[in-house]
Amino acid sequence: MKRVYNFSAGPSMLPMPVLERAAAELVCYGDSGMSVMEMSHRSPEYEAIITSAQESLRKLMNIPDNYKILFLQGGASTQFASVCYNLLTGSGKADYVISGQFSKKAAKEAAKYGDIKIVASSEDKNNSYIPKLERGDFRPDADYVHICFNNTIYGTKYYYIPDTGDIPLVADMSSCILSEPVDVSRFGVIYAGAQKNMAPAGLTVVIVREDLLGRCRPDTPAMFDWKLMADNDSMYNTPPCYPIYVAGLVYKWILEDIGGLENMAEINRRKAAVLYDYLDSQSYYTAPVEPKSRSMMNVTFVTGDPELDKKFASEAGKAGFKNIKGHRSVGGMRASIYNAMPEEGVNKLVEFMRAFAEANPKK
Repeated sequence: MKRVYNFSAGPSMLPMPVLERAAAELVCYGDSGMSVMEMSHRSPEYEAIITSAQESLRKLMNIPDNYKILFLQGGASTQFASVCYNLLTGSGKADYVISGQFSKKAAKEAAKYGDIKIVASSEDKNNSYIPKLERGDFRPDADYVHICFNNTIYGTKYYYIPDTGDIPLVADMSSCILSEPVDVSRFGVIYAGAQKNMAPAGLTVVIVREDLLGRCRPDTPAMFDWKLMADNDSMYNTPPCYPIYVAGLVYKWILEDIGGLENMAEINRRKAAVLYDYLDSQSYYTAPVEPKSRSMMNVTFVTGDPELDKKFASEAGKAGFKNIKGHRSVGGMRASIYNAMPEEGVNKLVEFMRAFAEANPKK
């Protein structure tokens, strides 16, 4: 069966070499005589898999030695509460920036646990831009500042790293992690659901500076305790074994096949430019995001006519461009062009967009 171009925002497509390697090893991994899905997580074979994945991610992102890498369960949304259990324990204050639905959900969850201040928001313009933040915007005694670095639904991304001074910066990077180099040392915590740009659903990666461990509330559930997880090398209980294995393959694909995050970023910039350049060159479609806040991973656009948008999504799907419909809360279209999306897929999407516009003139 011919594979389609899958523009899903998540779970999303995986690199073909990774899928082929996983398929070849599905029934029997190495000389183990069993699938990774059947292995004990305490076995030497699996311990080698998870250790290799951690080492590859550290190398790929140039993660400093004073940061721990945790492979956890529960999705990035579980970290909305975990962040509070682990960090909202000093002054009990935290500052949040609202730039989309997930940052808003994170702030709502945090409000259950402490004094939460919304220091900036882009809701005034339907989350079409990233607020500009200055150090003076944050409360000096805040336990942390929380941002969502890339907004999957609205298609925006931080074009800078906010200066929070000595206040730990916590970032949800679910939909942009591994798309380009990032200075990990500027953050106290980075967390990301793996199903967008890293692995199958079921794995959440947390990268946390060591001095932030061991601060959790006394009533913190064991599964939310980052220090407990770090002390047990992410194996306090059975981890999401197969997604970790696939994540390790993805890390090696970027390191060895692509040549690292600098090269990955260049490919992603080219893909995004093809789509945005076309959107900016015509008037049939509109890209609602302010140019400097545009995401490389999630490109949103509309025709201005909800019925035309529906027709576009339907016909695109029939033509092999799957999951192009925008999020149910905003409508329109969204092309998620994560690392695994080939440049060919973006070029062919633009060809389809041109043909659709010609065949469906606006009234």
